Amino acid sequence: MAENPPISQPDRLRLAGSVALVTGASAGIGRAIASRLAALGATVVAAARNRTALDALAGEIQAAGGHALACPADVRSPAAVEALARTALDRYGRVDILVNNAGIGFFGAPLHQTPPDAWAATFETNLDSVYYAIRALAPHMIERGSGHIINIASLAAHNPLPNGAAYAASKGALHQLTVSVAEELRGLGIRVSLVCPGSVDTDLSPDLVGGKDRSRMLRPEDVAHIVAMLVTQAEQSFISEVLIRPTRKP
Repeated sequence: MAENPPISQPDRLRLAGSVALVTGASAGIGRAIASRLAALGATVVAAARNRTALDALAGEIQAAGGHALACPADVRSPAAVEALARTALDRYGRVDILVNNAGIGFFGAPLHQTPPDAWAATFETNLDSVYYAIRALAPHMIERGSGHIINIASLAAHNPLPNGAAYAASKGALHQLTVSVAEELRGLGIRVSLVCPGSVDTDLSPDLVGGKDRSRMLRPEDVAHIVAMLVTQAEQSFISEVLIRPTRKP
C-alpha cells in the first residue's frame, strides 16, 4: 500500500486547532483522508459503521501523536448524523472541515436488473447522507463564518459507467448538489469542494469487477493528498472541483 507523501516539519501543524469530521473513515479513501488530516494537526472525528476498524484507526493516529475520536454511525439515518454532529460539537466546540466520503456501489448488472433495494441503498449512502451532514453542520459553520466541506464523488459523475448506472447517477447528483451548495455558502466564508477520483484501488472499485490492472489504479493516499491540498489552500482561493486520473489507464 502506498503511503502519503511525507509532511515537512513546517506543515505538520497547518491544521492545528481545527476539527475534521470524516465519514466512511473505517477503510479505503476515508481512512487515508482521516490519517492525512490528523498528520497535519487536525483533531479527526472518524465516522463509519465498523467500530472495530474505527478504533484501530484512532489508535494508530494517537500512537503517531495525533488526535482522533472514533464515532460509529450509520450516515443513512438523519437522526444518526444529527447525533454525530452533536457529539463533535459538544466535545470540541467546532467542526472546521467536513469530508463526506461514505459511499457504496452496485456493479456488474445493467440498470433494468438492479434491485430497487440496491438503488435505494446507493442513493441513501452516496447522496442522502451528504445532505444530512451539510444540514447538520452548515448552520454551525455559517455562525462561525468559516468552514470547508469536501464531497468525494467519482469520475463516474462525468463518464458513462455501464452496469453501474445507480452508482454513476448518485455521483452525478452529488456533483450538482455540491456546486449548488457551493454557491449558497460561498459568500458566507464556507468553501464547498468536490473531488472526483478515477479508478482507486479499494474494495469498492468497479474496475476490480472487470479484472483491470490494480497496480495502475490510484491509491487512497492520492485522494487524501488532494483533500489536504484543498483544506490548506490560501484563504483568497477556492477550488471547486478536482478530477484525479491514474497516470496510466488500468
